[in-house]
Amino acid sequence: MENKITKLFNIQYPIIQGGMIWNSGYKLASAVSNAGGLGLIGAGSMYPEVLRQHIQKCQKATDKPFGVNVPMLYPNVEEIMQILVEEGVKIVFTSAGNPKTWTPFLKKNGITVVHVVSSSKFALKAQEAGVDAIVAEGFEAGGHNGRDETTTLTLIPMVREKISIPLIAAGGIATGRGMLATMVLGADGVQVGSRFAASVESSSHDNFKNTILEVQEGDTQLTLKELAPVRLIKNKFYQDVQDLYSKCPTPEELKELLGRARAKKGMFEGDLIEGELEIGQIAGLIHEILPVKMIVENMVREFEEAKREVALF
Repeated sequence: MENKITKLFNIQYPIIQGGMIWNSGYKLASAVSNAGGLGLIGAGSMYPEVLRQHIQKCQKATDKPFGVNVPMLYPNVEEIMQILVEEGVKIVFTSAGNPKTWTPFLKKNGITVVHVVSSSKFALKAQEAGVDAIVAEGFEAGGHNGRDETTTLTLIPMVREKISIPLIAAGGIATGRGMLATMVLGADGVQVGSRFAASVESSSHDNFKNTILEVQEGDTQLTLKELAPVRLIKNKFYQDVQDLYSKCPTPEELKELLGRARAKKGMFEGDLIEGELEIGQIAGLIHEILPVKMIVENMVREFEEAKREVALF
């Protein structure tokens, strides 16, 4: 399945695993890379030295390309960037920040750079900053999201119209059919988060993985827009946020309710009541916790089957 994305990353399939906090340790990243996709270690939930350990373990667990996702607004970003260079990481996905800040440094050190955006305006700015590819993530996605609330179906062709570099679609993609749909719209590959969160190799708690299987249409919602928009499963913590909204809270009051380590409490420690449970709308189509190898094989098989079906029209 050779195209611009497989050539850029030297991988078999144009399937990238999203770098999700508390889900994307070296076990998940190496499993995706070994299955023919591109695995990403999620640096957003790791102290710098923990990240270093995960990079080293991933290098031992796979001889295939893998990368690291770095939210640039996180603390210690300077130290994280230095570790990426010291450990010989070859692919970095940046998000939550200005791509001009770190792209020249990473490129100077021989690193392939991809930036995550939620609008065609920011896609164009990322291209101008010199990144090698763009991830355009629609409103359906889990976790932190764009403020424009543009859906993947609309976003991908709009971004494709604006940029000339390779484009990766994200948000609401968990199947081969979804993969084909976004590629028909102009994407060269896909980034998949929620489906890999519900995998055997995901580092999240089994309580969280099992909750993903229970999610139905309408069970997730984007909230906390005054701080950083995030899509959550509707649990007690989510309801507490909504109750506070009824009192027209200040951003400070929302921060106080959010507190510290809510996402860790929910996804990593398995507190389904008080924790922050981040997942995409597509969770309603996820019915089994599967090994990564099977997830990738299923996606590729369904992609090829759907291609043949479309050819019949």
